[in-house]
Amino acid sequence: MSGAAAKVQPMHAIVFERYGGPEVLEYKEVPEPEPRDGQVLVEVEAVGVNYRDVYEREADGYGSSPPAVIGVEGAGRIADSGERVGWVAVPGSYAERVVASREQLVPIPEGVSAEVAAAALLQGMTAHYLAHDSYPIQDGDWVLVHAGAGGVGLLLIQMAKLRGGRVIATTSTEEKAALAREAGADHVIGYEHFGQRLREITGGEGMAAVYDGVGRATFMEGLDALAPTGRMILYGAASGQPDPLNLAILAPKGSLYVQRPTLATYTRTPQLLRDRAAALFELIAAGALHVRIGSVYRLADARQAHEDLVGRKTTGKLLLKP
Repeated sequence: MSGAAAKVQPMHAIVFERYGGPEVLEYKEVPEPEPRDGQVLVEVEAVGVNYRDVYEREADGYGSSPPAVIGVEGAGRIADSGERVGWVAVPGSYAERVVASREQLVPIPEGVSAEVAAAALLQGMTAHYLAHDSYPIQDGDWVLVHAGAGGVGLLLIQMAKLRGGRVIATTSTEEKAALAREAGADHVIGYEHFGQRLREITGGEGMAAVYDGVGRATFMEGLDALAPTGRMILYGAASGQPDPLNLAILAPKGSLYVQRPTLATYTRTPQLLRDRAAALFELIAAGALHVRIGSVYRLADARQAHEDLVGRKTTGKLLLKP
């Protein structure tokens, strides 16, 4: 660098200066972030919109404190080298450019676009650990996937079928039910009295695992739907956190297991992150896993994307394009 200070370039980003609803998201010109030692500047080509972003702006213990640029997932190119990379845990991702350490980035292989990578990484790796680690689905297992037409749900249905599972999905509309069936669900039902319907479908056998990203509205009924020694896996809480659980009830219900996992645990080292991303991209490139992009918004329209997501007006993955 010359003796004169480098000029900081402006860029556009989505900033929230206080906690609140979608109205707190503002499209603003901000200074370009400057890489520190071990970091690179990345030109963002696609941004993933996730429910954790809603929690971040609502002060639910996720991510940055305002004022800050929101979001953590995306795909693009390293500015200096042109390398195609994706990420799931880089703060400030609702922006035209981000800085990240090499350890936070995963390579995007040929045959996978930036849009598909941004749509697949966070939710796809979540679906991958749910089906392979939280409960390793075995051939013939009955499993329940709540919100089967959501971003994780559509991918988890496919992964469960690849492992030989028999999948029942819940959805809120017939349009969403059609998407869940297209993904491979054996049965699709509504949320009302779903526990009873599961028992009917399985002849009283119950579920080997319940994958619940809904939370309060479904958690307790889901416990009653499990087979003996079944696993309740609560990986999200779109309807709010469940009431505190009295562990003593797990014994008479069938010696049940309950897990509250997070992707961060299953990608806690750079090698684990790369390995799981590579496994995901391999399925996508081979055509074994279809990634549904529900809607693509301009970066400036992030507020609308959040309104649609919270209003459950969406299916599949939502993206922003800078």
